[in-house]
Amino acid sequence: MYIKKIQMKDYKRFHDLTIDLGENPKRIVALVGPNGCGKSSVFDSMLYLNRSGIQNIGRNINSKDYHYHSLCQDPGYNFTNGKIKIDFTTGTFNSVLRELKKIGKGNTIFSFRSSFRYNSDLKLKQTTAIDDITKNNYGASTASDLDQRITEDYKRLLAKYNDYLNQKDLRPSEARNHIIGELNESLKKCLDLEISSMGSVESDKGTLYFKKNDSDIEFDYNVLSAGEKEVVDILLDLYLRKDAYNDTIYIIDEPELHLNTSIQRALLIEINKMIPKNCQIWIATHSIGFLRALQVELKDISQIIEFKKENMWASKEYVLTPAQFSHSQWQNLFSTALDDLSKLICPKTIIYCEGQDKPKKDGSDGGLDAHVYNTIFSQQYPEVLFISSGGNTELDQRSDIAILILSKVFSELQILVLKDRDMASGKMTSLKDRELYLENNPKNHRVLKRFEIENYLYDKEVLEAYCLGNNLEFNLEKYNSIVKDINNDNLKDQTSAIKSCCNIKGSLNPEVFKRNLASYITKDMNVYKELEEVIFDNN
Repeated sequence: MYIKKIQMKDYKRFHDLTIDLGENPKRIVALVGPNGCGKSSVFDSMLYLNRSGIQNIGRNINSKDYHYHSLCQDPGYNFTNGKIKIDFTTGTFNSVLRELKKIGKGNTIFSFRSSFRYNSDLKLKQTTAIDDITKNNYGASTASDLDQRITEDYKRLLAKYNDYLNQKDLRPSEARNHIIGELNESLKKCLDLEISSMGSVESDKGTLYFKKNDSDIEFDYNVLSAGEKEVVDILLDLYLRKDAYNDTIYIIDEPELHLNTSIQRALLIEINKMIPKNCQIWIATHSIGFLRALQVELKDISQIIEFKKENMWASKEYVLTPAQFSHSQWQNLFSTALDDLSKLICPKTIIYCEGQDKPKKDGSDGGLDAHVYNTIFSQQYPEVLFISSGGNTELDQRSDIAILILSKVFSELQILVLKDRDMASGKMTSLKDRELYLENNPKNHRVLKRFEIENYLYDKEVLEAYCLGNNLEFNLEKYNSIVKDINNDNLKDQTSAIKSCCNIKGSLNPEVFKRNLASYITKDMNVYKELEEVIFDNN
């Protein structure tokens, strides 16, 4: 069960905010932005709507009234007035609620952790009965509530161990290894730490005990650092919930608290592994570690919703959709965590291509080719940056200099050279000439299979997509009379004719037209696949 769309009207700081994830929402939804931009308010709206089904999450459910929830401080504002709507992949909120109630899990739509996860000492003196975990009645009720639950989760862990021990008729050590084995595997991916014992309440040792790889000495939960407690707290709670909360929206507000960058990255990966497959994960973050995991390891299952501090949330209507990020946009996100240090982020691969080598007044690349390639590949290859470097000979000279200098500073940096098949200053060159060039030049050189970049931009499938997206009628008959050989024709001089095939009325700058076409090239197109093979596979 995934959320597709959520709308909030006059809720907290939002006059009218919609987050639309599309018909195929991803597993991980990251709300990214600086402090105070409204990320936690989105989570509060979900929990508030949950109350419409008399579903109480946490232990502080009645502590907030309209002063907390209503933008206009309306005493009549409540969770039943339709101001908050959520559409799931399986139906509306009410239909989802009805189905879960039928199986006794009506309060498992959401699993929530606030950012105020105070890690108190753990020292249980006596065991007491605990409610079924599906009641969801411990922890925080809103994003501003204290979310203290380590003692409750410790009780549940002991109960889980005793149930398994009795059901399977095992030795205590066998049952313990089974119960904490999976949890330890996740902990060890994040920390040099594992649970060695679940303690004993009867022996006045009612706490978790740990050890590190370099020693057999045990120490209890209470001497862990704040960061270590944070990781244990989050992973333990997810571990205990995963069987019952297997069709759930998991919400974690700022999971990165108290953690350094490398642990943040590892933790998000382990959170994703721990949460059942049929569940969606919503997080609010401005952590560089989490952003790196979203950019690299988890990019195919993630959507990022960017919250901009300058937005006028209280007075204007906004529809936020998942961002499609180029390298420069990733830099903007990282700047939230790094401030001016974001300029030090270096891509893994720099590709020098032909085009105007002087930047624009705003500092962006002035070359058409670099802009086109960055537009096409920024989503699937966020760690690659295309740079314009002049003409054919300048390209060779500048790439050689870059390799000499940058490779000494950034040992893992790859530098490639990408040329049009028009390598002979406008003279026709064949595919055989291309192969001969590649055989006799360094392995980091690439050459297009088609004559130049326009032969890809003016491909029929690209123009058809462009016309469809702009409600224009594509004249296929006229196009076929102009383009005889899409691979070898010199189409740069045919831009006006190509525009007429799209029935474009009025003037449109040729470079703007080409840049716009690039945004319609998608990874399922043959044009994309051919460029990808040429540039990244060197085929």
